[in-house]
Amino acid sequence: MSTSSLPAPDHAADLREALLAADFTADGLLDRLGAAAYAALARSETVPALRATRGDGPLDTLVRLFLLQRPVSEERARAALPLEACVADGWLTRADGADGEAEVRACVDVRPYGGPDGEDWFIVSDLGCAVGGAGGIGSREEGVVLGVGGASTTLAGITVRTPVASALDLGTGSGIQALHAAQHATRVTATDLNPRALEFTRLTLALSGAAPADLREGSLFEPVGGETFDLIVSNPPFVISPGARLTYRDGGMGGDDLCRTLVRQAGDHLNEGGYAQFLANWQHVAGEDWQDRLRSWVPYGCDAWIVQREVQDVAQYAELWLRDSGDHRSDPAEYDERYEAWLDEFEARGTTAVGFGWITLRKSAAAAAGRPSVVLEEWPHAVQQPLGQAVRQHFARQDYLRDQDDAALLAGHFVLAAEVVQEQVGLPGAEDPEHVVLRQHRGMMRATKVDAVAAGFAGVCDGSLPAGRILDAIAQLMAEDPVLLRDRTPQAIRLLVEEGFLEPAPGVETRGE
Repeated sequence: MSTSSLPAPDHAADLREALLAADFTADGLLDRLGAAAYAALARSETVPALRATRGDGPLDTLVRLFLLQRPVSEERARAALPLEACVADGWLTRADGADGEAEVRACVDVRPYGGPDGEDWFIVSDLGCAVGGAGGIGSREEGVVLGVGGASTTLAGITVRTPVASALDLGTGSGIQALHAAQHATRVTATDLNPRALEFTRLTLALSGAAPADLREGSLFEPVGGETFDLIVSNPPFVISPGARLTYRDGGMGGDDLCRTLVRQAGDHLNEGGYAQFLANWQHVAGEDWQDRLRSWVPYGCDAWIVQREVQDVAQYAELWLRDSGDHRSDPAEYDERYEAWLDEFEARGTTAVGFGWITLRKSAAAAAGRPSVVLEEWPHAVQQPLGQAVRQHFARQDYLRDQDDAALLAGHFVLAAEVVQEQVGLPGAEDPEHVVLRQHRGMMRATKVDAVAAGFAGVCDGSLPAGRILDAIAQLMAEDPVLLRDRTPQAIRLLVEEGFLEPAPGVETRGE
């Protein structure tokens, strides 16, 4: 496909007005289709949505055109849209129906997408390529551009959303990350190796009523030269595959080299205090710890927080992406040949499994001075999106702890974080619990087992007393040596702060004891 086959954004504002007037929005779709049909559409099952849109209202027409990719009569289309402008710009095309009646069909997939503050946005992608669209993903041409998927929304949710002067969406695809960034960045640059993706980003931004981005064609950081940014986001083609068959997912470098290169080069393009946030896959290699592998990716001058969300063995991983490309529907011999190629690639590289997760970098003076904070962890459990604020708070806590020795911690004032609860686990009727768990109900939703001292300490932290004084009181209550308690407890305090259960009290100056 060439970019010339894509719509022009000339009358995007008129089309947007028509879509909104018909309530062709994320909330409007849920109301019109109902929960069952809406959920079925997300599984690429269209029959319930077809049944729910048997009427002839404008919303029924738009759902059938842009989500279900079904033809509608010109008469219906004219009642729902500025028809002539949409045909002239290439959003729709005319065709003769089976009964000779003039019909129109959509040329692109237009999917309503709700912004974080209730904005009504629209993501434009190739027909059938919005996840949950009429055709699912399936087998695609090499230059295909996908719409919204789980990876897209995950990255959007974990991105730090503070106001910035400049943002870079590297590998923009259909422009989802650029659309989010346009809400809090003065200037947005969006790049992609695929020129069609840049055109789709232009359409997404125009149809969503967002400011245009600076669109540049090229691979990795080549299009931006030596420029630096306050925010870099990328949902790259991270799939570790034998070859570069599909541009939207296959990186074209061996193994996890594309993700490694992207992360290593990002530090050179960040301003002081800026964030770079990526989704990535990485190899688990025999005889090598995955955390050591990822630690070597972190560029000089950057702090890092790397979270492994999932691990798949090589067979599961190959099957996942063979299904993604529709190879499971191909000739069995061809499928087996491609499956073998994936396993041969993994065997040659000593790959035993593949990890998936989030990588966040932040450029800091402390890291440049040789004191980087690099945290790697495995967290496959549920989280509460959006996590952008939790990411920012993670680095703020690392900044605080980096400058606090044990004496400073004991002199510090702390408060229990919001929505932390205590759970006591033990046999019914027992005098004392077997153990105590502190649990978060927002953000990363962590749970950590603590002893009686740490539980008691956390429970009375309201910012009024320094930590050392609280420990002295606990020692008296528990008939413990206060000196020994002060010696052994800072490590527990440090962990509770690092994981977000305790926060330094705002506006309290540290005072000597």
